Amino acid sequence: MRRIDDVFDVWFDSGSMPYAQVHYPFENREWFDTHNPADFIVEYIGQTRGWFYVMHVLGTSLFGRRAFSNVVSHGIVLGDDGQKMSKSLRNYPDVSEVFDRDGSDAMRWFLLSSPVLRGGNLIVTEAGIREGVRQVLLPLWSTWYFFSMYANSAGGAKGAGYDASWRTDSADVLDRYLLAKTGDLIRSVQARFDAFDASGAAAQLREFTDVLTNWYVRRSRDRFWEGSETDAFDTLYTVLETVCRVAAPLLPFVTENIWQGLTGGRSVHLTDWPDADQFPADADLVTTMDRVRHVTSVAQALRKAERLRVRLPLARLTLVVPDAEKLTPFALILADELNVKTVDFVEFSDDSAAEFGISKRLSVNARAAGPRLGREVQRVIAQAKAGNWSLVDGGVVVDGIALEPSEYELVLETEGGKLSQAVGLLEGSGFVLLDTQLTPELEAEGLARDAIRLVQDARKNAGFDVSDRILLGIVADGPETAVALESFSELVAAETLAIELTISQGVVARGDTTKVGSGGAVEVTVTKIN
Repeated sequence: MRRIDDVFDVWFDSGSMPYAQVHYPFENREWFDTHNPADFIVEYIGQTRGWFYVMHVLGTSLFGRRAFSNVVSHGIVLGDDGQKMSKSLRNYPDVSEVFDRDGSDAMRWFLLSSPVLRGGNLIVTEAGIREGVRQVLLPLWSTWYFFSMYANSAGGAKGAGYDASWRTDSADVLDRYLLAKTGDLIRSVQARFDAFDASGAAAQLREFTDVLTNWYVRRSRDRFWEGSETDAFDTLYTVLETVCRVAAPLLPFVTENIWQGLTGGRSVHLTDWPDADQFPADADLVTTMDRVRHVTSVAQALRKAERLRVRLPLARLTLVVPDAEKLTPFALILADELNVKTVDFVEFSDDSAAEFGISKRLSVNARAAGPRLGREVQRVIAQAKAGNWSLVDGGVVVDGIALEPSEYELVLETEGGKLSQAVGLLEGSGFVLLDTQLTPELEAEGLARDAIRLVQDARKNAGFDVSDRILLGIVADGPETAVALESFSELVAAETLAIELTISQGVVARGDTTKVGSGGAVEVTVTKIN
């Protein structure tokens, strides 16, 4: 072995990369002067004291300026056994199998949305890759499928379809909300990308996808079902087309497929980045609707805790909040979303909380707070029990000591009387009370709505179009089930597009595909009308 004289030090060589790669100063002087320092460089976190450092030392020594403006320092990629990923150990999912099963976009999203791009370590598992598919890829694709299905079937019996266009001027409150959220998405993702924060951009897109599918599309189904709501079609078309352009760097293949299907254009990757100013800004609406979404999330959690299925209607929801007048216009949305008959609004105050027999108790997690607070933790616990605490800027302060979110829990307590009320605490101030007391009428309607779901499943399994009219037969397993269905026969027929409905009693095999209510069962027969 002999030393190569030209190599002074490997770190010196690597640090010289910005100019050595273009043979500066012997060539490309003008190019180098306009391209240095670099916008950004990428390497793993171990290069902090290596490549990153030496580049700056040489750059400042030779040129009096930094070697690069930004750095993306990623962490270590680990195998599913927690050790550093290794080809010899084969401690990672087979890439070809991942591509064949989940697609390359799933792998790309898993990496770009992970903490590894912020210097953290990343364990590569099949479950982690599929989680991205569940959270983003499938919701985005299902929204495109939903739009194309309803757009193609619009026009009634003629089946003429609907040719949507790019528009941002709808007056519908849900459309305005989604359009404003889309403008916010463009701005937030662009800001993240400008800061070289791919995982932050992915988080913004993940959050928006949830709004798009689990709120807007679900809340707007009836408008698409009718087929004549041009605002709904145009709004969803506009948002989908825009989201494809925003998400293209993160999901290049899925967005390409959707965008080409929407526009017939050559490629989403040849289009311009969307202009956020084309979308109406409405911060008040966004804030209020986000608040409505939070209320529904808390109330749905109460339903789940009380084991009350979503299709079972309840009598009343009482919303006690500081901004009651702002939420009042959304009473119908709340009632429909939560399947309650009445929504009451009460302005929040200590007196109104006491009126409903509600108090908040602070529970300190000594195990979590102890390592940070030391001996002070016992005083904090005692003061919390004595009620000497307050909410400050969304956090909790006990006798002058601020607690971390993991160190405490705010527990709502009822003080007698309201046993039929389930209580949920809202972020900030306020709470919701869900009346959980059932009546025979409510249970009968819930049973009918369960039957509607079974009919819709039968329509789908039979390959019917969403606009097909049917003849519907329902066999109930007992008189109570039959009577309940009879009392809501008009609702069942309207929701399932049945022009003729027959309800009878008979023997029904019980199972997941026949269960309705808490113990009934029905068998459905659907026949398409030609």
